[in-house]
Amino acid sequence: MTLPPVWELLIARPRADEIPWDLLLEADPSRDRVEGYLDPALTRIAKHGDEVVGVYVLERRSDTCFELMNIAVRESCRGQGLGRWLLGHALGLAESKGARSVVVGTGNSSLDNLGFYQRAGFRIVGVIPNFFVDNYDEPIVEDGIVCRDMVRLAFEVTPE
Repeated sequence: MTLPPVWELLIARPRADEIPWDLLLEADPSRDRVEGYLDPALTRIAKHGDEVVGVYVLERRSDTCFELMNIAVRESCRGQGLGRWLLGHALGLAESKGARSVVVGTGNSSLDNLGFYQRAGFRIVGVIPNFFVDNYDEPIVEDGIVCRDMVRLAFEVTPE
């Protein structure tokens, strides 16, 4: 699907019937985990007409730190800048609520995600060994790589 310029898309809080479970579960395959962090006040969807084409979810970690828990773009809409636009929107929302930093975790096997976040200015700040082995029932494999460890990245919203 070809999208209009991303700034023409509607980004809004989803109504209860607009929660894009297919996208959320693509980014995090545990519905229980997603339900545990899904906060309507910190969730935004991108819509093209009536279709939800992207989503992100933030979670407040402290007064000045938020975590990007989930971000996903519909497969047919990838490669058009929507992911970057949503990430920028998430950083802006976090900053508007007092964030000085935003953190994110992704799998060691998520090579595209690691590149995406680093191109956006995130820096690797740590690794949680065996996170995915210990917290998910089914093995996750991406590009032939078993996802075992969580790579933690951080973005300084307002650097000192």
